[in-house]
Amino acid sequence: MLELPESTTIVKQLNETVWEQKIVRVVAAHSPHRFAFFFGDPASYPLLLTGLTIKKATAYGGLVELELSDNIRLVLGDGVSIRYFPSGTKTPAKHQLLLQLDDDSTLICTVQMYGGLWAFHAGENDNFYYLVAKEKPSPLSPDFTPTYFEHLLAGTSKQSLSAKAFLATQQRIPGLGNGVLQDILFETGIHPKTKLTLLRSGQLDDLYQSVTSVLRTMANDGGRNTEKDLFGQSGSYPCRLSKNTWHLPCPRCGGTIMRQAYLGGTIYFCSSCQPPIQ
Repeated sequence: MLELPESTTIVKQLNETVWEQKIVRVVAAHSPHRFAFFFGDPASYPLLLTGLTIKKATAYGGLVELELSDNIRLVLGDGVSIRYFPSGTKTPAKHQLLLQLDDDSTLICTVQMYGGLWAFHAGENDNFYYLVAKEKPSPLSPDFTPTYFEHLLAGTSKQSLSAKAFLATQQRIPGLGNGVLQDILFETGIHPKTKLTLLRSGQLDDLYQSVTSVLRTMANDGGRNTEKDLFGQSGSYPCRLSKNTWHLPCPRCGGTIMRQAYLGGTIYFCSSCQPPIQ
């Protein structure tokens, strides 16, 4: 799934690879997928997108937005896998969106579990996730300050939220999801189920520092090693806690890494380094 480090990486690669390329062929909804969500009728995408030029790619949270000529936007959601295929290379037979470019290279978008593939005129898309991702500051930007983070915390003062619920639900921090969450909390020694109301002010300061520093490191390393970039290569950031490492000893203390289902996803934590606070 695309989270902030991966969307940032893929956007950089798109701007370096397909900038000013013209779209010469479009195939939408070629392979049926129940959870591939289009803006309007995908049958209209060839007419809407063919002939347009890719002007700019931007990351908003876990979303990738392509700014096209004629004031058209193409937004690809966090469950969409985006791959670039140079001229002369074989492309996958199954896909939800294919964009062939004028140098005969191809962008292929496939939906994993679920994902949005939204093509629209600028200003048309009122999807909540899209609008809030554009509105809120990224943890990679100077606007994501300690004061802003305190503001987010203050908005939960009357709720008994856990650390995971605060960080990764309700789009409080777009692009920060269950995947990147694991290492962020590991760095702070905070258990994912610990209630915010039980944390000391120093731990909340550490949490802010971990959010910004871990996400920046992940992005600078080209994303996590559990995810793929535009060219199908794994990122260089070695996730300390993930589906690939949970059965290994804790990288800090050598203790046991635990895996549990929680809030619609899987959490990983060290039973020694991240003890729950009661």
